[in-house]
Amino acid sequence: MVKGIIRLSYRKIIDATSQKLWDKYVFDDTYMEFYMQAQSYNQENKYTTFQELLDNVPNADRLHNQTSAAAIGYIRQLNGLIPEVANTSGKLCLPFTQFKFEIIQSHVQNKEAHRIAIIFFSEPLTWLDTIDNTLLITYGDQREVIQEGKAIDTDMIILQPYLSISSFQNGGAA
Repeated sequence: MVKGIIRLSYRKIIDATSQKLWDKYVFDDTYMEFYMQAQSYNQENKYTTFQELLDNVPNADRLHNQTSAAAIGYIRQLNGLIPEVANTSGKLCLPFTQFKFEIIQSHVQNKEAHRIAIIFFSEPLTWLDTIDNTLLITYGDQREVIQEGKAIDTDMIILQPYLSISSFQNGGAA
């Protein structure tokens, strides 16, 4: 009956072509933060790209975390719901408390080359079934309630690009 307890992850990519206002703010502010932070790793102006910094400067991988500071306020505006992942009624429904920020690429002299990803991780979900391209889930670990034969509220989440199951625990009773 229960397939398992899962957590979903959604990888949101933001770059110069992003159209949504929230995305544009995140793009602008994370680029500015990257630009400012990169200067401390590149005092002689030898390198222009994020990859060159990673390849040549010790600890340049810290730029992921340092640049993420510019996105924190915007992530709080999401009120704990993963953006762009809706149920079959079109409502954002997937709660998150954890995320990971990564710089995919960037350039200290070309803002258009800046590209980031924010990976959002859902809270635990009880995965009941998959119907076509839709996951039938309930929020939290509901195995005991289901085993007791009680009714539970469910939701249906449409599978889409960049949405995946990031962890799985077998569906046996809790």
